[in-house]
Amino acid sequence: MRVLHVVTAFPRDDADVITPWLGQFLLGLKGRGLDVSVLAPSYRGGGTTRWRGITVHRFRYAPARFERLTHEETAPDRLRAKPWYAGLLPAYVCGGSLSAFRLGLGRPDIVHAHWPLPHALFGAMTRLGSGGDTAVVASYYSVELRWVEERLPLFLPFLRWTMESADAITAISRPTARAVGRYVERPVRVIPFAAAVPPSVDSSHRSSGDERGTGSEILFVGRLVERKGVETLVRALAALTSKRRVRLTIVGEGTREARIRSLIDALELVDRVRLTGALSDLELAAAYDRADLFVLPAVVDAKGDTEGLGVVLLEALRSGVPVIGSRVGGIPDIVIDGETGWLVPPGDPRALAAAIDEALDDPREARRRVALGQRHVERHFSMPRILDAMIACYEDAIAARTGHAP
Repeated sequence: MRVLHVVTAFPRDDADVITPWLGQFLLGLKGRGLDVSVLAPSYRGGGTTRWRGITVHRFRYAPARFERLTHEETAPDRLRAKPWYAGLLPAYVCGGSLSAFRLGLGRPDIVHAHWPLPHALFGAMTRLGSGGDTAVVASYYSVELRWVEERLPLFLPFLRWTMESADAITAISRPTARAVGRYVERPVRVIPFAAAVPPSVDSSHRSSGDERGTGSEILFVGRLVERKGVETLVRALAALTSKRRVRLTIVGEGTREARIRSLIDALELVDRVRLTGALSDLELAAAYDRADLFVLPAVVDAKGDTEGLGVVLLEALRSGVPVIGSRVGGIPDIVIDGETGWLVPPGDPRALAAAIDEALDDPREARRRVALGQRHVERHFSMPRILDAMIACYEDAIAARTGHAP
């Protein structure tokens, strides 16, 4: 089966940490015998390359110095911070559509459009190039839905078309599937993504920070953007009542970094908070190894966007780290309050501080929830399960398009 994935950003080399979960997913498909390739926009120039044996077709849409609409952050975040980038959108759509049509001439069995606004158009062009034989799978991540609903309501008919024209639809979480269901009356498969960073520790030997005599280590991993809620976590650290020596490590880069550093200074937490920037896979695995607690304090941002799923929570649980998340977006698909972790209201530093205190003060309960969480992850978010579900989706899409199974 030949599958072309249309994506917003894809690693340029092994040192590039962009969308690690997507890279691991495609490697998993390749390991199952699928012929996998990628169509992605260029980032500051470049053409077709290969990444770990996968061909990556990169389409140009501007002079190299201006090709920054994607990759460093999501396109909606980029457009909100720098509206003039909207001037690149027509060229982006034209460049991607032409490349998709050319790739369609090779008659792939499936074109998988991630973030179908606007990539469903690229999927349609691939299908056109194939003479109508290529099946289209559209995968939704919530950000594009909220972006159109909140910021671009004139594009709602196009959003509905992306769903109606696809041969199969997937969503990253149950809330996202329900959101898609508001527009079309057809099956929406919930197919999340698995953790990208393999566990580096045997969690049965994990001990609390105080037992190791080094204090307690809280970890956050993610882009430093508004919807991640990192400021809420910093304020919660200042509000902790625990007598433990609690430290916070923030892994990631993004547009909110300066604000976060200013808040750390204002709350006099410089000696308790460390910002590492981006880390390699090995460095990230070591960060999970050191952590006593992982927190994803997501909020709903100014444009109505929030966390589509929270893959980092899967990575933390697989590494044996107790987790706390906000009760928003797709996070409750992973964190079941009282069972697999702790859920707190978004944007509430005191509630988050109380949950952190509870998790650190009762390591036995934390270990119980981790054990349940690991079983939950294995049952619903393991790579073999996700690969099985997506391959079945591809087979059904081909059957719907051609009238026979692959």
